[in-house]
Amino acid sequence: MTTDPVDTGANLEKLNANLAKIEDLSQRLVAAVANKRAVPASLQGPSQDLFMKAAAAYMAELMAHPSKILEHQVTYWGKALKHYVEAQQQLAHGKLKPPPDTGPHDRRFSGELWDTHPFFNYLKQQYLFSAEAVSAAVEDLEGLEPKDKKRVEYFSRQIIDMFSPTNFLGTNPEALARAVETDGQSLVDGLENLVRDVEANQGDIQVTLADKDAFVVGENLATTEGAVVYRNELFELIQYAPLTDQVHKIPLVIFPPWINKFYILDLKPKNSLIRWIVEQGFTLFVVSWRNPDPSYRAVGMGDYVEKGYLRAIEEIKAITGEPKVNAVGYCIAGTTLSLTLALMEKRRDKSVNSATFFTTLTDFSDQGEVGVFLNDDFVDGIERETDEKGILDSFFMSRTFSFLRSNDLIYQPAIRSYMMGEAPPAFDLLYWNGDSTNLPASMAMEYLRGLCQRDEFATSGFPLLGERLQIKDVKVPLCAIACETDHIAAWGASYAGIRQMGARSKTFILSQSGHIAGIVNPPSKMKYGHYTNEAWPSNPAEWRAEAEFHDGSWWPRWGAWLAKRSGKKVAARQPGDASHPVLAPAPGTYVTENPHDRAA
Repeated sequence: MTTDPVDTGANLEKLNANLAKIEDLSQRLVAAVANKRAVPASLQGPSQDLFMKAAAAYMAELMAHPSKILEHQVTYWGKALKHYVEAQQQLAHGKLKPPPDTGPHDRRFSGELWDTHPFFNYLKQQYLFSAEAVSAAVEDLEGLEPKDKKRVEYFSRQIIDMFSPTNFLGTNPEALARAVETDGQSLVDGLENLVRDVEANQGDIQVTLADKDAFVVGENLATTEGAVVYRNELFELIQYAPLTDQVHKIPLVIFPPWINKFYILDLKPKNSLIRWIVEQGFTLFVVSWRNPDPSYRAVGMGDYVEKGYLRAIEEIKAITGEPKVNAVGYCIAGTTLSLTLALMEKRRDKSVNSATFFTTLTDFSDQGEVGVFLNDDFVDGIERETDEKGILDSFFMSRTFSFLRSNDLIYQPAIRSYMMGEAPPAFDLLYWNGDSTNLPASMAMEYLRGLCQRDEFATSGFPLLGERLQIKDVKVPLCAIACETDHIAAWGASYAGIRQMGARSKTFILSQSGHIAGIVNPPSKMKYGHYTNEAWPSNPAEWRAEAEFHDGSWWPRWGAWLAKRSGKKVAARQPGDASHPVLAPAPGTYVTENPHDRAA
């Protein structure tokens, strides 16, 4: 086969032009990194104390059980050396193919060349041998407190994942092949993506997960019809327009977490829980929290309860003329709803008829995967940061949650964007995930110290608004939905908290999937099922073992539960009343407001 010299010249010219672009982009990258924000070391990783504990435990293990350590080493050496010899033998016989690959499947290495090319297969298998050896050594480590061991395991896994050969251009065959196929254009595009992200994040790398130009909140996201009928400094109250001629008498209010924005529940009509609820004949209100700037420094949990929850409930009662509402709290908003209900019990306020909790923690004795970030080394750093800035910037929250799923939310997106030169996908869920919010300084520290670290609500009592609130004070009929693979609010911990509540009527539903997909699970998809069990054994594993599985979404089951507690049907209500004029169409103004512009 001959090569056309004209084509070769054109390709060389294109390659040289791309190399020149890379040089220009590299200079921009250096300039962007030079302006990197100062991030405290305490927010970059665990303290040296953890490493010292791990090293001391390993040395103690080596002294006490040298044979055990030697066995680990010999096993690793044996696998690595045997594989090296097999690879050499294949090459010695002129076979340009790898030896048999009997390792476990890892979707990071799903590309064909990882299995067929002798060099890249060798890299993959040696990496997996090494990863297995490190994981086994950490797992068998004794002499550490359970909490410290969990942290050592987690941060060891972070190091292992970071050093995967897929994460480096020189050892990623798919990225190299793409660079050759495109005459370097993929590298130029990837570097442009990298420079864009670094410039947009003050010198830090935060991968853009979704095409930011593909969505506009209020146009192709959060489009369910409704209106803002009340507003204060903390939230906008949205009342949704009815989609049925009649509605249940008792209205429903959803309190979403203020760590994120409410429209996760109203992404598109086909997967909108908000729209589905309205279609079932409920008068629905949703709180849209304001994204705080540094002027919100002193706003605490008490403000969210008094000026947020209780104020919203009073306004809804005034608009509908009903003495009671049904309430829903999602994640941290569910935790705060439980505090509100305990406070209302103390005050003998019967305004809430029933409560629903989505992926809610109230007992923090088991902090789940996120617990690795809740020790003093991190929390002290957060406290210093919030004391200085007045807020916990959304950057830190977003990065923390991303590292809980680093391969899915950091490394794989980075490979596609920076090495392969691909544009971010037009994915509504990932767009929402990147539209994060700040937290007020006082609120953040009350939550982290009092609830997460000291677990006061489930033990001695959480002090709030002149009362000491306990989990047993939550006495309204309730339904809780947890998610089986939730990495933020472990379902067993959620179950433990709900079990301790003082309500006589309690329902617990376990959805398949995780923190978001398990909740945003419309019946039409028939994607994830759910479990139910009317018993309340002390052990969550026992509840799960004896639970009944149901195909499909939990939404209809909850809808039926809610309908029984929502009264008879009345004529549909339009948003607002004479005292609550329409202030803006849904989704309101707070959801799109930029706190940096407001602060400036």
